[in-house]
Amino acid sequence: MRQYTPKDDVQRKSPFSDRFFVSPTVPRLEISSDEIFQADLEKFQSKINVQDAYIEHTHLVIHINKNAIVEAMKFLSEELEYDMLIEMSAIDYLAARDGYELFYEMLSISKHKRLRIKCFLNKDESVNSITSIFDSANWSEREMYDMLGVKVDNHPNMKRIIMPDDWYDHPLRKTYPLQGDEVASWYEVDKIFGKEARDIIGPEQRDPAAIDRYDTTRFARLGHEVPFDTKISEGNEPDTAISYQEEDASKIMKRLKPEESVVLKRRR
Repeated sequence: MRQYTPKDDVQRKSPFSDRFFVSPTVPRLEISSDEIFQADLEKFQSKINVQDAYIEHTHLVIHINKNAIVEAMKFLSEELEYDMLIEMSAIDYLAARDGYELFYEMLSISKHKRLRIKCFLNKDESVNSITSIFDSANWSEREMYDMLGVKVDNHPNMKRIIMPDDWYDHPLRKTYPLQGDEVASWYEVDKIFGKEARDIIGPEQRDPAAIDRYDTTRFARLGHEVPFDTKISEGNEPDTAISYQEEDASKIMKRLKPEESVVLKRRR
């Protein structure tokens, strides 16, 4: 494996000031502008210490301490009728604040209201799992750990859910290279063929938009289909008549003739 190069300062080296988009501030409304939210917040404050609260995009947003997350979720579910956890994740603020902002999106079906709980988590801290209250948090907490590195305590199966178990780093951190790093370049080559095949195969192409039709014997292109293992190179691709139906297809189906097809220039 190549020697890993630390990328903690990638954002600071960015040559463009607008590389990481910062969304404009959304207007925040007073809690008193919504009677249901005002009543819910008063009950919530009687049990949980609230750091900040406001209405944003028709959501009641409440900031609390990360140590109170389990108690807060239980109270919202059992007392305030916010019975669905529809989304949860984290936002990378490692460069600006050395930590993450976690958010939990709640829905009350009976009230037709949405509420968002937020808490801040320092880089080396962990947060308690809420899977004992909402089963839907199971995979979300695993994804939060896998993609961002947020540690969750008391989870029934805290392991990666998307990336391989031995993957280095967390792909959704802002410091993670857009096309992967040294580990990403050689991971599948080493796993499938072994390191001795590196010089033969070369590093992985991490750009999903890159296509080279000459890099495989199985590549087929409409109008230029070739049998398996046919040697193709630029300039000697055989022309193949375009067919929209197999020769042994059902006889009751009318065969489409490309020359009889019409391309509409505008909607009718």
